[in-house]
Amino acid sequence: MVISGATMKNEEKTELAGFLKTLPPVQFCCVYGSTLHPNNSDKSSMVDYILGVADPLKWHSENLKLNRSHYASWMVHLGGAKLVTKVADGIGVGVHFNPFVTWNDKMLKYGVVRMHDLVEDILNWQRFYISGRLQKPVRVLLDNLDVENLNATNLRAAIAAALLILPSKFNEEDLYSTICSLSYMGDLRMIFAEDKNKVKKIVQGQFNLFRSMYKPFIEEYEAKDVLRVSSFGGQQANFSQNCCLPATRSLVCSLPLLVRNKMGTGLGGLGDSGQVVREVVFSSREEAARSMQKAVRCTVMVSSLRQAVSGFVAAGGMNAGRYLANKVRKAWKSWT
Repeated sequence: MVISGATMKNEEKTELAGFLKTLPPVQFCCVYGSTLHPNNSDKSSMVDYILGVADPLKWHSENLKLNRSHYASWMVHLGGAKLVTKVADGIGVGVHFNPFVTWNDKMLKYGVVRMHDLVEDILNWQRFYISGRLQKPVRVLLDNLDVENLNATNLRAAIAAALLILPSKFNEEDLYSTICSLSYMGDLRMIFAEDKNKVKKIVQGQFNLFRSMYKPFIEEYEAKDVLRVSSFGGQQANFSQNCCLPATRSLVCSLPLLVRNKMGTGLGGLGDSGQVVREVVFSSREEAARSMQKAVRCTVMVSSLRQAVSGFVAAGGMNAGRYLANKVRKAWKSWT
Protein backbone atom coordinates (compact mmCIF):
# COMPACT_ATOMS: atom_id res chain seq x y z
CA MET A 1 0.00 0.00 0.00
CA VAL A 2 2.17 2.89 -1.19
CA ILE A 3 -0.45 5.37 -2.27
CA SER A 4 -2.90 5.78 0.52
CA GLY A 5 -0.93 5.27 3.70
CA ALA A 6 -4.40 5.12 5.18
CA THR A 7 -6.56 2.70 7.05
CA MET A 8 -10.29 2.60 6.52
CA LYS A 9 -13.08 0.89 8.37
CA ASN A 10 -14.57 -1.92 6.31
CA GLU A 11 -18.06 -0.43 6.45
CA GLU A 12 -16.76 2.97 5.32
CA LYS A 13 -14.84 1.45 2.43
CA THR A 14 -17.83 -0.67 1.44
CA GLU A 15 -20.08 2.38 1.47
CA LEU A 16 -17.77 4.47 -0.71
CA ALA A 17 -17.13 1.57 -3.08
CA GLY A 18 -20.89 1.13 -3.43
CA PHE A 19 -20.97 4.10 -5.79
CA LEU A 20 -18.98 2.06 -8.33
CA LYS A 21 -21.93 -0.30 -8.70
CA THR A 22 -23.87 2.53 -10.34
CA LEU A 23 -21.16 3.04 -13.01
CA PRO A 24 -19.64 0.97 -15.83
CA PRO A 25 -16.63 -1.15 -14.71
CA VAL A 26 -13.38 0.66 -13.88
CA GLN A 27 -9.82 -0.60 -13.41
CA PHE A 28 -8.72 1.80 -10.70
CA CYS A 29 -10.53 3.96 -8.17
CA CYS A 30 -9.36 6.15 -5.34
CA VAL A 31 -11.16 8.66 -3.15
CA TYR A 32 -9.77 11.91 -1.77
CA GLY A 33 -10.98 15.21 -0.37
CA SER A 34 -11.44 17.05 2.90
CA THR A 35 -14.25 14.76 4.06
CA LEU A 36 -11.73 11.93 4.38
CA HIS A 37 -9.33 13.79 6.68
CA PRO A 38 -9.17 11.94 10.02
CA ASN A 39 -9.74 15.17 11.96
CA ASN A 40 -12.41 16.59 9.68
CA SER A 41 -15.84 17.00 11.25
CA ASP A 42 -17.58 18.53 8.22
CA LYS A 43 -19.13 15.60 6.38
CA SER A 44 -21.16 17.86 4.09
CA SER A 45 -18.23 18.53 1.75
CA MET A 46 -17.94 16.92 -1.66
CA VAL A 47 -16.27 13.50 -1.88
CA ASP A 48 -13.87 13.24 -4.82
CA TYR A 49 -13.24 10.10 -6.88
CA ILE A 50 -10.61 9.37 -9.53
CA LEU A 51 -11.60 6.55 -11.90
CA GLY A 52 -9.12 4.88 -14.22
CA VAL A 53 -10.61 3.19 -17.30
CA ALA A 54 -9.16 1.44 -20.35
CA ASP A 55 -11.20 3.32 -22.96
CA PRO A 56 -12.83 6.62 -21.91
CA LEU A 57 -14.93 6.87 -25.08
CA LYS A 58 -16.47 3.43 -24.52
CA TRP A 59 -16.84 4.08 -20.78
CA HIS A 60 -18.63 7.42 -21.22
CA SER A 61 -20.89 5.87 -23.87
CA GLU A 62 -21.99 3.22 -21.38
CA ASN A 63 -22.24 5.70 -18.52
CA LEU A 64 -24.48 8.02 -20.53
CA LYS A 65 -26.97 5.17 -20.78
CA LEU A 66 -26.80 4.57 -17.03
CA ASN A 67 -26.33 8.10 -15.68
CA ARG A 68 -27.30 10.66 -18.29
CA SER A 69 -27.97 13.26 -15.58
CA HIS A 70 -24.28 13.27 -14.58
CA TYR A 71 -23.35 15.17 -17.75
CA ALA A 72 -24.01 18.70 -18.94
CA SER A 73 -27.11 18.49 -21.13
CA TRP A 74 -25.59 20.45 -24.02
CA MET A 75 -22.71 17.97 -24.29
CA VAL A 76 -25.15 15.07 -24.38
CA HIS A 77 -27.19 16.66 -27.17
CA LEU A 78 -24.29 17.89 -29.30
CA GLY A 79 -21.86 15.01 -29.18
CA GLY A 80 -22.31 12.71 -26.22
CA ALA A 81 -19.37 10.52 -25.26
CA LYS A 82 -17.25 11.60 -28.25
CA LEU A 83 -17.51 15.26 -27.27
CA VAL A 84 -16.82 14.48 -23.60
CA THR A 85 -13.66 12.59 -24.54
CA LYS A 86 -12.49 15.20 -27.06
CA VAL A 87 -12.87 18.01 -24.53
CA ALA A 88 -10.95 16.07 -21.87
CA ASP A 89 -8.10 15.12 -24.23
CA GLY A 90 -8.01 18.14 -26.52
CA ILE A 91 -8.61 21.00 -24.12
CA GLY A 92 -7.95 19.52 -20.70
CA VAL A 93 -5.36 17.14 -19.25
CA GLY A 94 -7.10 13.89 -20.12
CA VAL A 95 -9.46 13.90 -17.13
CA HIS A 96 -13.21 14.53 -17.42
CA PHE A 97 -14.94 15.56 -14.18
CA ASN A 98 -18.63 15.20 -13.40
CA PRO A 99 -19.28 17.41 -10.34
CA PHE A 100 -22.32 17.74 -8.07
CA VAL A 101 -23.43 14.13 -8.43
CA THR A 102 -25.82 13.12 -5.66
CA TRP A 103 -25.67 9.55 -4.39
CA ASN A 104 -26.70 7.98 -1.08
CA ASP A 105 -27.18 11.41 0.54
CA LYS A 106 -23.65 12.42 -0.46
CA MET A 107 -22.41 15.04 -2.91
CA LEU A 108 -19.75 13.57 -5.21
CA LYS A 109 -17.39 14.60 -7.97
CA TYR A 110 -15.68 11.99 -10.11
CA GLY A 111 -12.92 12.32 -12.68
CA VAL A 112 -12.41 9.75 -15.44
CA VAL A 113 -8.95 9.20 -16.91
CA ARG A 114 -7.50 6.73 -19.41
CA MET A 115 -5.29 4.20 -17.59
CA HIS A 116 -2.42 4.78 -20.05
CA ASP A 117 -2.48 8.52 -19.28
CA LEU A 118 -2.66 7.85 -15.54
CA VAL A 119 0.43 5.63 -15.68
CA GLU A 120 2.34 8.12 -17.88
CA ASP A 121 1.63 10.93 -15.44
CA ILE A 122 2.70 8.84 -12.46
CA LEU A 123 6.00 7.85 -14.06
CA ASN A 124 6.91 11.03 -15.97
CA TRP A 125 4.92 13.92 -14.45
CA GLN A 126 3.76 14.54 -18.01
CA ARG A 127 0.95 16.83 -16.84
CA PHE A 128 1.62 16.61 -13.10
CA TYR A 129 -2.11 16.37 -12.43
CA ILE A 130 -2.97 12.83 -11.32
CA SER A 131 0.64 12.28 -10.19
CA GLY A 132 0.41 15.34 -7.93
CA ARG A 133 -2.85 14.05 -6.45
CA LEU A 134 -1.26 10.65 -5.74
CA GLN A 135 1.62 12.28 -3.86
CA LYS A 136 -0.94 13.03 -1.14
CA PRO A 137 -2.96 10.52 0.89
CA VAL A 138 -5.91 8.93 -0.89
CA ARG A 139 -8.13 5.95 -0.12
CA VAL A 140 -7.79 3.24 -2.77
CA LEU A 141 -11.04 1.37 -3.36
CA LEU A 142 -10.10 -0.66 -6.44
CA ASP A 143 -6.75 -1.38 -8.08
CA ASN A 144 -6.73 -4.08 -10.76
CA LEU A 145 -3.41 -2.99 -12.31
CA ASP A 146 -1.25 -2.55 -9.18
CA VAL A 147 -1.12 1.23 -9.50
CA GLU A 148 -0.28 1.52 -5.80
CA ASN A 149 3.11 -0.17 -6.28
CA LEU A 150 3.74 1.68 -9.54
CA ASN A 151 3.26 4.91 -7.61
CA ALA A 152 6.43 4.20 -5.63
CA THR A 153 8.41 5.87 -8.44
CA ASN A 154 6.25 8.97 -8.07
CA LEU A 155 6.77 9.13 -4.29
CA ARG A 156 10.55 8.72 -4.55
CA ALA A 157 10.65 11.53 -7.11
CA ALA A 158 8.50 13.75 -4.89
CA ILE A 159 10.95 13.35 -2.00
CA ALA A 160 13.89 14.11 -4.31
CA ALA A 161 12.21 17.30 -5.56
CA ALA A 162 11.37 18.39 -2.01
CA LEU A 163 14.91 17.75 -0.76
CA LEU A 164 16.34 19.95 -3.52
CA ILE A 165 14.19 22.82 -2.22
CA LEU A 166 14.68 22.28 1.52
CA PRO A 167 17.68 23.57 3.54
CA SER A 168 20.27 21.35 5.23
CA LYS A 169 18.12 20.97 8.36
CA PHE A 170 14.32 20.69 8.54
CA ASN A 171 11.57 18.75 10.25
CA GLU A 172 9.03 16.18 9.14
CA GLU A 173 6.21 18.67 8.59
CA ASP A 174 8.52 20.79 6.42
CA LEU A 175 9.18 17.76 4.22
CA TYR A 176 5.52 16.82 3.74
CA SER A 177 4.49 20.45 3.21
CA THR A 178 7.11 20.86 0.49
CA ILE A 179 6.00 17.63 -1.19
CA CYS A 180 2.36 18.70 -0.97
CA SER A 181 3.12 22.13 -2.44
CA LEU A 182 4.81 20.73 -5.57
CA SER A 183 1.54 20.17 -7.43
CA TYR A 184 0.35 23.70 -6.56
CA MET A 185 3.41 25.50 -7.96
CA GLY A 186 2.11 27.66 -10.76
CA ASP A 187 -1.51 26.52 -10.22
CA LEU A 188 -3.63 29.48 -11.30
CA ARG A 189 -6.37 28.48 -8.86
CA MET A 190 -4.09 29.32 -5.94
CA ILE A 191 -4.29 32.99 -6.91
CA PHE A 192 -8.00 33.41 -6.29
CA ALA A 193 -9.85 30.10 -5.91
CA GLU A 194 -8.01 28.12 -3.25
CA ASP A 195 -7.59 28.40 0.51
CA LYS A 196 -4.24 30.07 1.17
CA ASN A 197 -3.70 27.60 4.03
CA LYS A 198 -4.56 24.59 1.85
CA VAL A 199 -1.17 22.90 2.08
CA LYS A 200 -0.90 23.41 5.84
CA LYS A 201 -4.40 22.01 6.40
CA ILE A 202 -3.75 18.97 4.21
CA VAL A 203 -0.48 18.09 5.96
CA GLN A 204 -1.57 18.75 9.52
CA GLY A 205 -4.90 17.03 8.99
CA GLN A 206 -3.27 13.90 7.53
CA PHE A 207 0.17 13.94 9.12
CA ASN A 208 0.22 10.26 10.11
CA LEU A 209 -0.99 9.27 6.64
CA PHE A 210 1.87 11.18 5.03
CA ARG A 211 4.27 9.45 7.41
CA SER A 212 3.05 5.97 6.56
CA MET A 213 3.24 6.82 2.83
CA TYR A 214 6.75 8.23 2.82
CA LYS A 215 8.59 6.48 5.64
CA PRO A 216 9.86 3.57 3.46
CA PHE A 217 11.27 5.98 0.88
CA ILE A 218 12.79 8.27 3.50
CA GLU A 219 14.62 5.21 4.82
CA GLU A 220 15.87 4.48 1.28
CA TYR A 221 17.41 7.95 1.02
CA GLU A 222 18.87 7.52 4.51
CA ALA A 223 20.52 4.26 3.41
CA LYS A 224 22.09 6.13 0.47
CA ASP A 225 23.57 8.65 2.95
CA VAL A 226 21.65 11.47 1.29
CA LEU A 227 19.45 12.03 4.34
CA ARG A 228 19.96 11.67 8.08
CA VAL A 229 16.87 11.05 10.19
CA SER A 230 16.15 11.20 13.90
CA SER A 231 13.84 8.58 15.36
CA PHE A 232 10.29 8.36 13.96
CA GLY A 233 9.06 7.39 17.40
CA GLY A 234 8.26 10.92 18.60
CA GLN A 235 5.70 13.45 17.50
CA GLN A 236 7.85 14.65 14.62
CA ALA A 237 11.17 13.55 13.17
CA ASN A 238 13.99 15.96 12.39
CA PHE A 239 16.17 15.67 9.31
CA SER A 240 19.52 16.84 8.01
CA GLN A 241 20.73 16.32 4.47
CA ASN A 242 23.97 16.29 2.56
CA CYS A 243 23.89 19.33 0.25
CA CYS A 244 27.08 18.61 -1.68
CA LEU A 245 27.02 18.45 -5.48
CA PRO A 246 27.23 14.62 -5.69
CA ALA A 247 24.18 14.33 -3.41
CA THR A 248 22.41 16.97 -5.50
CA ARG A 249 23.17 15.04 -8.70
CA SER A 250 21.75 11.90 -7.08
CA LEU A 251 18.49 13.73 -6.30
CA VAL A 252 18.25 15.15 -9.82
CA CYS A 253 18.69 11.64 -11.24
CA SER A 254 15.68 10.53 -9.17
CA LEU A 255 13.41 13.05 -10.91
CA PRO A 256 11.21 11.93 -13.83
CA LEU A 257 12.81 11.98 -17.27
CA LEU A 258 10.52 14.72 -18.61
CA VAL A 259 11.42 17.00 -15.70
CA ARG A 260 15.12 16.40 -16.22
CA ASN A 261 14.75 17.14 -19.93
CA LYS A 262 13.07 20.46 -19.11
CA MET A 263 15.91 21.23 -16.70
CA GLY A 264 18.57 20.19 -19.23
CA THR A 265 20.86 22.83 -20.68
CA GLY A 266 23.41 20.69 -22.47
CA LEU A 267 23.40 18.52 -25.58
CA GLY A 268 21.32 15.37 -25.43
CA GLY A 269 22.00 11.70 -25.94
CA LEU A 270 19.91 8.53 -26.09
CA GLY A 271 18.83 7.07 -22.77
CA ASP A 272 18.16 3.41 -21.97
CA SER A 273 14.60 3.71 -23.27
CA GLY A 274 15.73 5.16 -26.60
CA GLN A 275 14.44 8.63 -25.70
CA VAL A 276 16.65 11.69 -26.02
CA VAL A 277 17.90 12.74 -22.59
CA ARG A 278 19.28 16.24 -22.19
CA GLU A 279 22.22 16.62 -19.84
CA VAL A 280 21.40 18.58 -16.68
CA VAL A 281 24.32 20.88 -15.93
CA PHE A 282 24.42 22.96 -12.75
CA SER A 283 27.12 24.56 -10.64
CA SER A 284 25.28 24.66 -7.32
CA ARG A 285 22.41 23.06 -5.45
CA GLU A 286 20.49 26.36 -5.59
CA GLU A 287 20.76 26.42 -9.37
CA ALA A 288 19.45 22.83 -9.60
CA ALA A 289 16.56 23.66 -7.28
CA ARG A 290 15.58 26.75 -9.28
CA SER A 291 15.72 24.81 -12.54
CA MET A 292 13.56 22.00 -11.13
CA GLN A 293 11.01 24.43 -9.68
CA LYS A 294 10.77 26.28 -13.00
CA ALA A 295 10.16 23.02 -14.87
CA VAL A 296 7.45 21.90 -12.42
CA ARG A 297 5.84 25.35 -12.25
CA CYS A 298 5.52 25.58 -16.04
CA THR A 299 3.96 22.12 -16.23
CA VAL A 300 1.46 22.85 -13.46
CA MET A 301 0.56 26.27 -14.86
CA VAL A 302 -0.29 24.87 -18.29
CA SER A 303 -2.19 21.92 -16.81
CA SER A 304 -4.21 24.06 -14.40
CA LEU A 305 -5.21 26.45 -17.18
CA ARG A 306 -6.17 23.66 -19.55
CA GLN A 307 -8.14 21.80 -16.90
CA ALA A 308 -9.94 24.97 -15.81
CA VAL A 309 -11.08 25.65 -19.38
CA SER A 310 -11.97 21.99 -19.93
CA GLY A 311 -13.92 21.88 -16.67
CA PHE A 312 -15.89 24.99 -17.55
CA VAL A 313 -16.78 23.61 -20.97
CA ALA A 314 -17.52 20.07 -19.81
CA ALA A 315 -19.53 20.90 -16.69
CA GLY A 316 -21.62 23.57 -18.40
CA GLY A 317 -21.89 27.19 -17.32
CA MET A 318 -24.21 26.62 -14.36
CA ASN A 319 -22.31 23.77 -12.72
CA ALA A 320 -18.93 25.35 -13.49
CA GLY A 321 -20.07 28.65 -11.98
CA ARG A 322 -21.41 26.85 -8.91
CA TYR A 323 -18.15 24.93 -8.43
CA LEU A 324 -16.01 28.05 -8.89
CA ALA A 325 -18.20 30.03 -6.47
CA ASN A 326 -17.68 27.37 -3.80
CA LYS A 327 -13.92 27.49 -4.35
CA VAL A 328 -13.76 31.29 -4.23
CA ARG A 329 -15.91 31.34 -1.08
CA LYS A 330 -13.45 29.03 0.70
CA ALA A 331 -10.50 31.05 -0.57
CA TRP A 332 -12.08 34.30 0.62
CA LYS A 333 -12.64 32.89 4.11
CA SER A 334 -8.95 31.97 4.33
CA TRP A 335 -7.89 35.49 3.46
CA THR A 336 -10.25 37.33 5.83
